[in-house]
Order: sequence, then structure tokens, then C-alpha cells
Amino acid sequence: MNNLKIILSLLFFVGCLHLPAQQKTYCNPVNLDYGYGPIPSFTTWGKHRSTADPAIVNYKGDYYLFSTNQTGYWWSSDMLNWNFVSRKFLTQEAIDTTPNKWDDLCAPAVWVQGDSLCVFGSTYSRIFPIWVSTSPKENEWSKAVEHFEIGGWDPAFFVDDDKRLYMYNGSSNVYPLYGIELDRATFQPAGTRKELLLLDDDRIGWHRFGEHMDNTFLKPFMEGAWMTKHNGKYYLQWGGPGTEFSHYGDGVAVSNSPLGYFEHVSLPFSMKAGGFIRGAGHGATFQDNSGNYWHTSTMVINVKNNFERRIGIWPAGFDKDDVMYCNTAFGDYPHYLPDGKAADHQKSRFTGWMLLNYKKPVQVSSVFGTHYPNNIVNEDIKTYWSAGTARKGEWLISDLGEVSTVYALQINYADQDAEFSGKQQGIYHQYKIYYSSDGKKWDVLIDKSRNDKDVPHDYVELERPVKARYLKMENIHMPTGKFAISGFRVFGIGSGQKPDKVEQFMAFRSDVTDRRNAWLKWKPVDKAYAYNIYIGQEPDKLYNCVMVYDANEYYYPGMDKTKPYYFAIEAINENGISELTKAEAP
Repeated sequence: MNNLKIILSLLFFVGCLHLPAQQKTYCNPVNLDYGYGPIPSFTTWGKHRSTADPAIVNYKGDYYLFSTNQTGYWWSSDMLNWNFVSRKFLTQEAIDTTPNKWDDLCAPAVWVQGDSLCVFGSTYSRIFPIWVSTSPKENEWSKAVEHFEIGGWDPAFFVDDDKRLYMYNGSSNVYPLYGIELDRATFQPAGTRKELLLLDDDRIGWHRFGEHMDNTFLKPFMEGAWMTKHNGKYYLQWGGPGTEFSHYGDGVAVSNSPLGYFEHVSLPFSMKAGGFIRGAGHGATFQDNSGNYWHTSTMVINVKNNFERRIGIWPAGFDKDDVMYCNTAFGDYPHYLPDGKAADHQKSRFTGWMLLNYKKPVQVSSVFGTHYPNNIVNEDIKTYWSAGTARKGEWLISDLGEVSTVYALQINYADQDAEFSGKQQGIYHQYKIYYSSDGKKWDVLIDKSRNDKDVPHDYVELERPVKARYLKMENIHMPTGKFAISGFRVFGIGSGQKPDKVEQFMAFRSDVTDRRNAWLKWKPVDKAYAYNIYIGQEPDKLYNCVMVYDANEYYYPGMDKTKPYYFAIEAINENGISELTKAEAP
């Protein structure tokens, strides 16, 4: 009998060796140790975290992330765990002569040239170096050139297949994006600068300035160039029309030459105009170690300052017709990280874990001012609940309404009475989360009472799912300010049925006043808390998506008035997603 037990134990052990590893997930906004806004005039409404204008490149199999005003950069081997490297890129000469001494790296350009990783920050002051490194993990950098004389704001550098080097730059609502070839050895101009692209807001609706694409008083801004080459074509990406707005996105224009002529694609390349956190503009496109494309860009908060922002990452790529796409559907829900070559990268990354506590009951230990408890679960990062203090023992309880299967949680901290400015190191959050089926007997689900990391958007994928109705978060330590949460988001699968397919979906487009505008209307679906509206110019290429909560209509003023458009819709609840409707043309 003892021998049999040993044999069975060995068989079980061997079998476990062949079990597939659980694929890891992430959730936007990316959980980075974001620095606090360093510019005093930008923090008069309250000190807060912020960064934007991300650039990610794959260098020697690791991912390097640079963004605005962080006094350093991050690297990761898996796009989940990011390691910060502290470094000042401004020289003493720049600090002594630059009026804004806080812009250490503003809207940085990052590129791989030969065996080196190269970095340059936005400037026309002609005193900012181009930095190069072959050991960026070790923070070993040297200057390729002391002074990059030509300069550029919101620059991007691109090395073509023939090794020729180009720079693209521009940030204006008056002037275009520019391009120029550079000598790759000296970084001096190898030709004259060319005007490449202007916005066309009179024709293309989403180019319009304003929160509702209404172009109220300013012409739209164009900024943040990035270049990707695919199948012999050049895809010039750019951010616009304003970093404050929900539809802040990246457009793309296509050419057969690195310096044009470039033709606008009417649809945004990346757009996230709905959901918990909005915006997908001024970013970069890169490939993982299996060749899958991804896009990173800026997400918008815009409460304490117009430049209060975060970073997101989405699946991207090219379809069979070389159309460039970025999939932001469920863009702030859990997604799978790279795990080999994706069979269908465009659709395969969303986990299917639904939000379980949207507008469900909340209890809290205390309330500060008008930062009410329901803000924890209203799916709007612009609002938040704040406890009266930052003391250990402040708590919140989220009631899912029914026993559900919980797979992951995202804890989004807010900045209430924060005291820090600039990049901080050595700060950390600590908390515990408990779960219960009846609200009486509690078990520990997540214990971060000894956490030593700064996790402002902490995303925790459970090792194994649990059945729970109630979840309780107990504060232990805040790095600064009060215990405040903009979103306590619980993901998993409910115990009910998926929503029914949307009926009577109607799309209207004006033939008289403005063909840039569409009005969408549909019959409400029972027990659906949100809808995804898909948008495209062909019925099988609905690459843009807007998530709409608590409504059965949507006004979309983002169309190209010269092009046809198609719309489809699906309903969403705690149990899953309905069947997608047939694409309809207004």
C-alpha cells in the first residue's frame, strides 16, 4: 500500500509539471509608480500624480518605457512588472539656462539605433543632448551629441530598413507635423525639413477641438509623432485634438515614402472615448518578443489640472489589408499579457472578466467633504471617495449584490491632500482585502500589509478565483494625503445570464446640416449596465469602440463627412456580453 501511495504521488507530481501555466493579465491604467506633478503652477488645485506621452520600445528583449517629467524611466521583461531607474537627463547647462527646470524629459523620443537605445527630450533650446546606452538597466548613458542643434518638440526618430535616420516633430494647432532626414553618425540634417501633415477638422469630425468634438473656440492641436513601417508602407501616427478631452486619440496617415506624401486615415487609430478612464492619445507602437504589436498612449483624468494623466497599453496591429488598428474595446478591463504569437491578436486579449460592482451598494468608515462613497463604483476616474483621514483602519465595503466568482481587483487611489511634488522613491501603499458571502464571516483575500511598493493603480489577479458577495478593503498605510479611492473595481463572472442582444438599433446621419455627426439610439436591454458601440467605415472593420454606461443613445460627431460609416452594438452586464448586432449604416 505504501508503495502504491508513493507511485500515485509521483504520477500526480509529474502531471502537475505538464499543467499549463496561468496566463498573466494586466489592467489599464498601467500600475506604475507615477511621479507627482513637478510644476508648481500646475498644482494650484491640488498636488497630484501625472505623466503622459509614453514611448515604449523593445530593446534586447526587454521593454523600456519613457514618459513626461518622471526623472527616469522604467524597464520590464513581461510588460507587467515595471522597474524604475532614476536618472536626470537635463545637463547642468540646461538647468541653468532653461526657464522650466522641471521638464527633465518632456514628450521624449526613444528609439533603437544599431546596438544602442537612444533618448532625446522635447526642446528647441539647442542644449539638450541625445543620450545613448547599451546598458540602460544599469543606468549607463553617454552623449551621442552634446547639443542637438536642430531640436524639436514632441520628437520621434525612425530608423528605416536601409538604416537611414529620420526625425518627425511638431506640437501646435497652427503649424503642421514636420519630417527631416538626419545623418545617422552626426545627427546633423541631411536635407531640408518638410511639412508633412495638418489636421482637417472641417472634413473629419474627430479632429475637432472640444470635449464633444464641437470646436468651440480653438483650432485642434496636433502633436506626438510616431512612425511604424509595415509591408513597405509608412504609418505616421500623431496625437490630437487636445489632451484634456475624452476623445483624445492617435490618428494615422499613410505614405509610400518616409517623408510623404501622407494621406489621413479618417478613423482614429486609437480612441477610448468611454469607460472608467478615457483617452488614448500621444503614444507609441511597438512589438513584443513574439512579434505582436501593441500601442501605448496617454489616458485622461483632467481634474486637478488639464495635464493630470496616466498611461494605457492596448493590442494593435495590421489586418490582412494593411489597415492599422488598435483594440481599445474593454480597454480598462483585464487583458492578457504577451504569451507567444497570438492567433487573432485583435480579439484575443480581453479576459472576459466583467465588472461586478458597478453602482452597487457601498459602506465606508468616514467621508471627507463631498467625496462621496458612491464614487468608488461609478466607473469614473474623475470622481473619488475620500475618507476623513489616512489612518490605519479606515475601510470600505463593496456589495456585489449576489455571490459571484471573483478573478481580479483593481484599486485606484486618488490624490486628496497629497503633499508631494515631483518623482518620489521609497513611498508605498499597504492594505488588506477581505471577502465574505454573507457580510458576517470574513476571510483574507489579499494581504499587502507588508507591501513596500508604490501602487497607485494596484491590479491584483487572484491565484485562484473565489466565491464572494462582499469585499472589504482596510487601509494600513498611505504614502501621502488621505485614504482616497477613485475606483474599487471587482472583476469576474456573476451568477446570472448574459444580456439579450440589442434590438431596434438605429443610426441617424444628417444630410443637411453636418454629415460629420451621427445620433445612435436603441431599445434598452434589461439588466445591461453598459453597451459597446463599434464604429468603422466597412462593416467588417469596426475598429473603434466607445463604451456607454446607463444610456440608450449616443451622439457621435466624429465622422468624415465624405465617407460611409457603419455601427454595431453589444450589451454588457456582470455575466458577460450579448451577441453583436449587424453593422448598420446611417
